Amino acid sequence: MAATDPGQLDPVSPRTANLAALLRALRAGPLSRTQLAARSGITKPAVSSLVTELSERGLVRSAGLQAGGNGRPSQLVELNGASAYGLALSVEADRFAAVVTNLDGRVIAERAESADVAALGLHRSMDELAFLAGQVLRDEQPVGVTVSVPGLVDSAAAVLRFAPTLRWRDAEIADLLAARLGLPVDAIAVDNEANLGAVGEAVAGAGRGVRELFYLSGGMSVGGGLVSGGAILRGARGFAGEVGHITVDPSGEQCQCGRVGCLETKAGLNAVLRGAASPGDPLHDPALGVDGRVGLLKHRVQRGDQRAVAAVSELGVALGIAVSTVVDVLDPDVVVLGGYFAELGEWLVEPVRRELSARPLGHEPACRVEPSPLGTTAPLRGAAHLAIERLFADPTLVPVLTEEAPA
Repeated sequence: MAATDPGQLDPVSPRTANLAALLRALRAGPLSRTQLAARSGITKPAVSSLVTELSERGLVRSAGLQAGGNGRPSQLVELNGASAYGLALSVEADRFAAVVTNLDGRVIAERAESADVAALGLHRSMDELAFLAGQVLRDEQPVGVTVSVPGLVDSAAAVLRFAPTLRWRDAEIADLLAARLGLPVDAIAVDNEANLGAVGEAVAGAGRGVRELFYLSGGMSVGGGLVSGGAILRGARGFAGEVGHITVDPSGEQCQCGRVGCLETKAGLNAVLRGAASPGDPLHDPALGVDGRVGLLKHRVQRGDQRAVAAVSELGVALGIAVSTVVDVLDPDVVVLGGYFAELGEWLVEPVRRELSARPLGHEPACRVEPSPLGTTAPLRGAAHLAIERLFADPTLVPVLTEEAPA
């Protein structure tokens, strides 16, 4: 499944659409012009002209000959991976990260750095993120940039409307980064990390080959993203997936949103750590970062620490209640437990499955429940995919190379 986001793409000419169709077909591997014509529905003479243009833009190259049965061998064409790059950037409560991928989707460079992002503030954070981007890009010019952020995102405007963990409101991230990176604003997309995690799983994780996937993201907050038929489902205002505010305990704690007993009060990382250890315990040390604290919690559960085991058990029940509501409403093929939930998957998957089995609505089995094989990297993988997807939607973003020989 090649997850896309059609709402972010501008209309293109028929020829550009045909160029894009051939380029996407070559994602599966080298093909002859005859095979490209058969797969795309474009006539073979038109395919030859389009392949020549893709070659002149440096996007495809010759891949040798293929035996042609009784006829002449066919010349194969393949993607030229080194011809274009996408940049994925991530902002989390405790770190920044950057990844560059090529046209083949292969990771070329990646880097992360720890930071107290809320303390830095928006503008200093954008300085740090741009510096990190420069370190991984070197001299490459990306065809697209996708930024993953935690919170409510107006993806059409590329604005982060509200991120409680960062204490940012109405952050015009695309504008701020465009000025720092020297890129056009329309080359930069901004999206919620759970949406991008869902894309990452659809492309390279537990959702490959699946039509309907729901991704549940665990971090300081809790979010969700749905990929349906290869596209992110956003809702009318782009805020779909806020499962962190499903009520799982009507008599529970008050949530920062003002409601009582939200999933986030049970499954947000700080809430789980408070249940697992007393104040002053290393589990609460921000210097360890999210990964360090989750790793320590996992170690304690493995050792049989009663308080840690009880906290994770309670987490599993809360997730199961929330996921059963999601499954009843959305009917996904698979629910993927992402973020820090993935690291604790061996103790969370079964409680979630039990809750689903206890609340059937005539659809057994309800769906698969799996920990993310990508872990906390899923949003960045999804961001990288959508960054390079900009070129697969419009190959004319790469100019014609004057001395390129046709494939």
